[in-house]
Order: sequence, then structure tokens, then C-alpha cells
Amino acid sequence: MDTLSYKTISANKATVEKDWVVVDAAGKVLGRFASDVAKILRGKNKPSFTPNVDCGDNVIVINADKILMTGKKWDNRVYQHYTGYPGGQREITPRQLKAKSSTLLVERAIRGMLPKNRLGRDLFRNLYVYEGAEHGHEAQKPKVKEI
Repeated sequence: MDTLSYKTISANKATVEKDWVVVDAAGKVLGRFASDVAKILRGKNKPSFTPNVDCGDNVIVINADKILMTGKKWDNRVYQHYTGYPGGQREITPRQLKAKSSTLLVERAIRGMLPKNRLGRDLFRNLYVYEGAEHGHEAQKPKVKEI
């Protein structure tokens, strides 16, 4: 048996094939949808996945305003952040965040499922979220992916 045929191939920035993918968020549950999008952004759906390389696709999310949450999460879940000033702890519910912009709600969920390092920040730049069905990336010829 030839042992050379079992070499593991590691992808690098030059050998990665990045595609453009359109994903529709209409009628999808936020957490389950975000985890699927995070897998595509990370490249875990490809056989050439390498953990330390950006080998994922560019993802376009449309219809972010039609995302769903189950139960009473719209009002009971609370997102907290700290401004850095004394007394600067702020709270916002998903309903208030969606009223501000539904793209922020989807982006926050997906960002939380990416690595918390330099690679995660680079991966997040490959995400484009739009509230409606229109997007300006027709020149990239994106493929529609069903989740």
C-alpha cells in the first residue's frame, strides 16, 4: 500500500476556492439559521476545511426582517453590553433590536458563533445581511443555498 496517497492536504490563502452563496432567512428560527450560516462562513461544509484558514464562502442573507424566534424570547431574552463608563451597562431585547434594524439581530447571532479571534473577525467580513429580498451582489453570480 502506498502511504503517500494518504497525505493530508492543508488549504492556504492561495489555494482556497471561495464562492458566493445566497441564503433566505424568511420563516427560519434565528439560532438554527445562524449556526448553519456560521458553518458556511467558516468553511466546515467543504472537504478542504482547514481550522486556521479562511476557507468559507461569502454569504448573502436576504429577508432578515422575516426571521423568527420561538417562545417568549422576543421579550424575555436580554442582550447586555458595557459602554466602558461608570453606570454604562446597557440592555436591549431582541424586539427592540429588530425595531432598530433586523440586520443587527441576525449579524449578532452569527457573530457569536464564529471564533473570537482575528480569524473570526475576518470571517465576519464575508457576511452581507439585507432586510428585504434585494441585494447588490448580482455581479458575483451567487448560488442560492437552501437551509
